[in-house]
Amino acid sequence: MTSDIALPEKTVLETKRFKIRPLNLKDIIKVEMYVRDIRLARSSGTIPHPLTPDFVKDFIEKSMSDETSLDAWGIEVEESGSTNLIGVVSLNRLDRSQSEIAYWVIPAIWNTGVATEAVKAFIEVNPQNCKTIFGSVFQDNPASSRVLTNAGFEYIGEAESLSVARSAMVATWTYIKKLD
Repeated sequence: MTSDIALPEKTVLETKRFKIRPLNLKDIIKVEMYVRDIRLARSSGTIPHPLTPDFVKDFIEKSMSDETSLDAWGIEVEESGSTNLIGVVSLNRLDRSQSEIAYWVIPAIWNTGVATEAVKAFIEVNPQNCKTIFGSVFQDNPASSRVLTNAGFEYIGEAESLSVARSAMVATWTYIKKLD
């Protein structure tokens, strides 16, 4: 059975320094190259290290599905006439108009404000039309904590979360941003 309702196209948002756009299968090679970096894997709860076969492909395919709770967008810059993917920002739908944000940028641009700018832009697009966004960061990654606070998130407490790359529970700080 096919639907007569046309789904709206996902937005591409341009900022002064980059654009964010939905990930697609053409991004697999670049994303795989970057998330193989132990520094990125250890800063994420979900990226395995070493990288498992099809992890990135499955992640991107899930984000492209109309049946998913995940929206994942690439952060892209234009350099010398070509585009270069430099990070990813995503929302995972929870319930009651709530979502959880996750993000990473390549280590070469850490501490440049790009991650904060991308998080702010992604929230502006708000592809899940959520009213509340949660974020959590590992306590040994204070730069990621600054990304959230600089994007207007408020600290709400401490917890622990599994780090697949570390094969361990890791202390986290949790943040919230209400969009009402």
